[in-house]
Amino acid sequence: MTKQNAAAPVEAVIAKYLSQLEIGIGSISAWVDSTKASSPTHAAAGASTTSMDTPTPTPTEQSTWIVRHPSALDEFEQITSAAKGKKVVMFLDYDGTLSPVIDDPDSAFMSDAMRVAVRNVARLFPTAIVSGRRVDKAKPLLFQPAREYLPMIDEVYEPLLERTQSTPGAKVENNKFCVSVHFRCVDDKNWSSLFEQVISVLEDYPKLRITQGRKVLEIRPAIEWDKGKALEFLLESLGVADCKDVMPIYIGDDRTDEDAFKVLRDRGQGFGILVSEFPKETNATYSLQKPCEASAYRLSSEHSP
Repeated sequence: MTKQNAAAPVEAVIAKYLSQLEIGIGSISAWVDSTKASSPTHAAAGASTTSMDTPTPTPTEQSTWIVRHPSALDEFEQITSAAKGKKVVMFLDYDGTLSPVIDDPDSAFMSDAMRVAVRNVARLFPTAIVSGRRVDKAKPLLFQPAREYLPMIDEVYEPLLERTQSTPGAKVENNKFCVSVHFRCVDDKNWSSLFEQVISVLEDYPKLRITQGRKVLEIRPAIEWDKGKALEFLLESLGVADCKDVMPIYIGDDRTDEDAFKVLRDRGQGFGILVSEFPKETNATYSLQKPCEASAYRLSSEHSP
């Protein structure tokens, strides 16, 4: 779903696209270890919290990371100074950025305060909300690369649902352009078996592949498309891809947002803001601790000169 001002040439975009990590049959164990190591501590309903969860960083680790990726709120004056005379374009991830990360993805609603903040900022700047959730009103043009795969996505949904129903806490969601298998509520001792179940289904669908988000497996067409490419597409659609007086700002919290952060870093134009309570490797320039800070940042943007 996309919100933007009247001058913008497109109305809608969604993108919960592939992450850089692809999962193969021979790498399940390594992938599980990697996922555990990168997952912040989270007491999932019905799932155990184990020592494999990410440990709380030491004050030194936290402060060192903040020096490398300072708070966008603390550096707001510097950011607004850099933006003077430029056209700001905002790109916002949904889950974990506009809404909190919770066990049930169907209940991840924006707060009223966040909704007001986004609406007000969208009145001032072209603003895109980037999400993998199904949006029936999204323009088909935005999904042309994957449209031929739609019947296959619908077809693979049922066997995934059936194959994973033996894993407590697993949730399968048809997002039209991809199928998501959520394992936030799955005990981590069952992750390997769940991944094997998913991969066994995909053996019959060589034109689909598995990628990883935050405690979610995404089954999507095997095409070259990610959030970085979606960002480039949007910048071109807005007619600002080659404009030197434009400052794109992308706010996200997931590893799937890293492609977009990298695009901005490589362009040397604009910057990414990572929403995370825990230090982790990122291509983002700045950081915010929680979704509520993202709301405060957007409110600050709204009232900046």
